[in-house]
Amino acid sequence: MPEIPWTTLEPPLPSKASRDAFVEHARELAKIRRDDRAEEALEKRRAEFVAEIKAARRSDRQALLAAGLVLSDLAIQGWGLRVRAERVEIRPPNPVHGDRTAEKARIRRQELVKRNAQLQQPSVQRFVGSMERQRLHDGKFVSIFSLMRDGRELAEGLREARTHLNNGWADALSQLIDPYIEFVTSENATCAYTGLRLMDVWRYFRHTWTNQYTNVPGRTMLFLIRDRAADNHPVMGIGALSSPIMQIRERDSWIGWHPEAFLERVRREPTCALARWLVNTLDAAIAEIYVADLLEDKILSARDLTDPSDASLERLLKEGAEQRRLHHRYARARDLKRKRADLCGDEYWVARARTHLFRSKRALALATYLRARAVLNEAFGDRPTAEKLAALAATGYGSDAIRRVVKKAKADRVGIAVADITVCGAVQPYNALLGGKLVAMMAVSPEVVAEYRRRYTAAESEIASSVAGRSIVRAPTLVLLGTTSLYGVGSSQYNRIKIPADRLGGADNEVIRYEELGRSEAFGTSQYSEQTVDALVDLVQQSYEQRVNSIFGEGVSPKLRKVRQALDMLNLPSGMLLRHHRPRVVYAVNLIRNLRDYLIGLAPKPEPIIPLDEGRAATGEIGAWWRERWLRNRITSDEVLEEVSRHTRVHPITHGARVTQQRASSSQLPLFADPS
Repeated sequence: MPEIPWTTLEPPLPSKASRDAFVEHARELAKIRRDDRAEEALEKRRAEFVAEIKAARRSDRQALLAAGLVLSDLAIQGWGLRVRAERVEIRPPNPVHGDRTAEKARIRRQELVKRNAQLQQPSVQRFVGSMERQRLHDGKFVSIFSLMRDGRELAEGLREARTHLNNGWADALSQLIDPYIEFVTSENATCAYTGLRLMDVWRYFRHTWTNQYTNVPGRTMLFLIRDRAADNHPVMGIGALSSPIMQIRERDSWIGWHPEAFLERVRREPTCALARWLVNTLDAAIAEIYVADLLEDKILSARDLTDPSDASLERLLKEGAEQRRLHHRYARARDLKRKRADLCGDEYWVARARTHLFRSKRALALATYLRARAVLNEAFGDRPTAEKLAALAATGYGSDAIRRVVKKAKADRVGIAVADITVCGAVQPYNALLGGKLVAMMAVSPEVVAEYRRRYTAAESEIASSVAGRSIVRAPTLVLLGTTSLYGVGSSQYNRIKIPADRLGGADNEVIRYEELGRSEAFGTSQYSEQTVDALVDLVQQSYEQRVNSIFGEGVSPKLRKVRQALDMLNLPSGMLLRHHRPRVVYAVNLIRNLRDYLIGLAPKPEPIIPLDEGRAATGEIGAWWRERWLRNRITSDEVLEEVSRHTRVHPITHGARVTQQRASSSQLPLFADPS
């Protein structure tokens, strides 16, 4: 592999004292040897740097703090760091090629930095302590430990079950492990056996993961996998379905959502159905935009909606830019959080549509769609045909119009037909028994799909309703689930998972499987501590250049955009620094036969591989298939059963499902807090 080049960091710090402090901080970080005690030494240096900045009285203190904390996090994450001729230089860590174990260990070390920092937070330590503290419920003392399976008892039972592997194994194993799904239906829903809030139970076990626990924006449905074969129905694993990531090239190309993939399909096989679909999709997109105020203000005319002129398109673009400028100048988050009760019916959505933010979005969207309509009008005339579509796709402007329609079709479907499995894993001692595969299989059960639809079937689409000026409700019908591995070298949890459809009421020649689609280089802020992110966000908010107001509808991930803006202000390479530098394997689970046509809108109804009315019965069959396919073979290993037996509830409790204890770190104290 070619050596990664060094990149110079030169934040525009006005004072020489601050520039010298930045270089000196880099020099001190670079001196630290990368051995087993490196993390502790780097954290100590980080705390010293923060203390030095707190003591200083400089006008550029916030910029120096943010730049220095970024440098600290990069060093902790294993980036190369050196000082040459008073210039600070960095380069990303080199992946460990050819050694899967070493590469996983490298990524695990990076993830544990933020996970451990989170566990050091006083609020998290109080939460963990409260969950582990005994309380009285139904006449007995219980705690979170009551929901952990004792490994010694389980291992003993599994050793006995091994004697039945040639005959009667199914009954023997089902009496030892009998999984089912319990959904976290509300914030106050409680566990029947301990009285603990299910939300808190889920959160506790999530803190045992290698990576830190964070909330996911948008929809999120949490669930527990529990074992009815043991006392208190202990937790086997946890999972969550969430709103999908909007842009994943590997997934979109596989589906046919990626514009170039769709164009290739059109050029290869143009049809009348595709031509009509383009027209109908565009008509629906334009009809779903509130235009009353734009007509009133002569931005466009009624005729422009069917036969747009170049002048009307220019006016829309100009209006969109002006309204965006006004939004950035005057917007405050609280102004866009009016209570629904303040206005009746669609008056609320009309008021939202008329805000600077959504008037800008509407004007720009209309300019896009009306330009595409002008192209389709010219190409198709009164009757769209396959021949006309082929000619359209052969031109640059025609291809551009098709791309815009595909993007709209994807936007309509992605939030209601696709969900991401954002949390999926087992807790000990089930983890040693390939419980992670069980949770992954349970996540695609018809019971999960039906619960997701029930929960969100009446949910109004916030952005679509604000653009339409009326309530828009799109009931979810999940047909595709996606996820990624934590490690770029692959995932033993998702590999080789196949569920025979006939076991769940489907056809005998079909399966539900986790398809590996490729590797994706992710972007985000997970490699930076909360302290660093807060310092970067504060830098933006203290400037006159803030472009992100954390208002829903402005765009995806306000935090990410603020961090990017702060890095740009510091003249730091945001493209490089926001890359995780650890590719992840992308997986997809197809739940219907006509996936591509349904997701693009060509097919009106999905054709499920597994009947949705199977529900809990299908979940039970998935558990039976897991016992047959994975557990039965797994327990033949003495080493595995020894690992299972290691997780006990004997005091002092060292059970693998217990949250790791972390001592508080001085580097995690609030910035610039007054001493007390």
